[in-house]
Amino acid sequence: MEHITLLIGIVIVTALVFDFTNGFHDTANAMATTISTGALKPKAAVAMSAALNLLGAFLSVEVAKTISGGIIDETAGIRPEVIFAGLVGAIVWNLVTWLAGLPSSSSHALFGGLIGATLVSVGASGVHGGAVVMKVLIPAVAAPIVAGLASMAATRLTYRLARNRAEEDTAKGYRAGQIASAALVSLAHGTNDAQKTMGVITLALITGGVVAPHADPPLWVIASAGLAIALGTYLGGWRIIRTMGKGITDIQPPQGFAAQTGAAATILASSHLGFALSTTQVCSGSVMGSGLGRKGGVVRWSTAGRMVVAWGLTLPAAGLVAAGAALLADQGDWGIAAVAVLALAVCGAIWVASRRKPVDHTNVNEGPAAEPAGVVTAALQAVSPPPAGPVGSVPAAAEAVEATIPAPAMADAPLADPVGAAPVIADPVAADPVAAHPHETHRTKRRAKAGSAAG
Repeated sequence: MEHITLLIGIVIVTALVFDFTNGFHDTANAMATTISTGALKPKAAVAMSAALNLLGAFLSVEVAKTISGGIIDETAGIRPEVIFAGLVGAIVWNLVTWLAGLPSSSSHALFGGLIGATLVSVGASGVHGGAVVMKVLIPAVAAPIVAGLASMAATRLTYRLARNRAEEDTAKGYRAGQIASAALVSLAHGTNDAQKTMGVITLALITGGVVAPHADPPLWVIASAGLAIALGTYLGGWRIIRTMGKGITDIQPPQGFAAQTGAAATILASSHLGFALSTTQVCSGSVMGSGLGRKGGVVRWSTAGRMVVAWGLTLPAAGLVAAGAALLADQGDWGIAAVAVLALAVCGAIWVASRRKPVDHTNVNEGPAAEPAGVVTAALQAVSPPPAGPVGSVPAAAEAVEATIPAPAMADAPLADPVGAAPVIADPVAADPVAAHPHETHRTKRRAKAGSAAG
């Protein structure tokens, strides 16, 4: 076995940087609904998610094996600079979508980057097309649909079971359930997304002859990948948390609980089977399903449409960036240095742009402006109008009280004069703008005295 060279060391550091961006890019997957409903404070939520991401990284290595020996043929002449170019493509796309607040897939950014760089440097023989279709493309289409349908059914069942209970009686229990389900999603995120970086580092070690082909990730690789994604998660991707928690639909505690439980079950099952699933797509589909599952719930389809477009662009966009980086990196040491400098410049420019309108834990719950109801939303609301609330609940009682209170405009209007009643005399003080202010009254008297003395 050879020692780790400088190039492999650069690849490992770049992979950990990608893992860090993956952490703050995908924090919303676990914590967006919990933060938006107030079940947990923003900083406490991301701290819990970070700890469980780290723990989840040690639970399985099946997804790491898919990355290191499933999608890319490690025996086809893959060199460390190819992996470096692929990581650069993934990092740039992650930061672009983070700046836009779009919850795109970090997993697909990584796959697209690796595939694009491999196609340029090695050719089609370096990519396992069957594995890409079976373990990337098909799950990418099926996962959000399955998660959305499961979440919609769970949301409807949840509201049906609690239809005769007052909202304040169930809110506390649902918030506790949200915290538990968010913890489960965070754990699942660690078992799936942290392993992708483990797989990339292991692939770099295999191409450099540091470890044997088809080897499991070493313990130090598992620990470093878990720490990197946990740190990124703790810093929080507040822009994407806002989109997931407020931009897709208005989440209530029962919906958040149902969405997160369905997402966690889907992600854990895929990790066990070795599917490198996009946790972003699963959680986004679950949130949309929860919006459809609540009677009167509204899904902001313009936001959902932008997300779907971002999902479709992720693989080719990251692949194109990585292909350009691979062409430059193949020129030798100066090419690798140029790729590194350009990547740092692009990342710095994105960070500077993000400071113009910063989003952090203090304003993450300031949702977007209300979206006008489109054709789909209007049709859904006509079929499933918002519930009036159970009898005796606080919302229903408040509406009943408000119905008996005259509108403010009516309160200010004069009462009708009954037949034979004396005319209503207006308040002279209120009618006279000068007399309404005591200082103006004194000034007027002084002016009158001065005028009489002068006469």
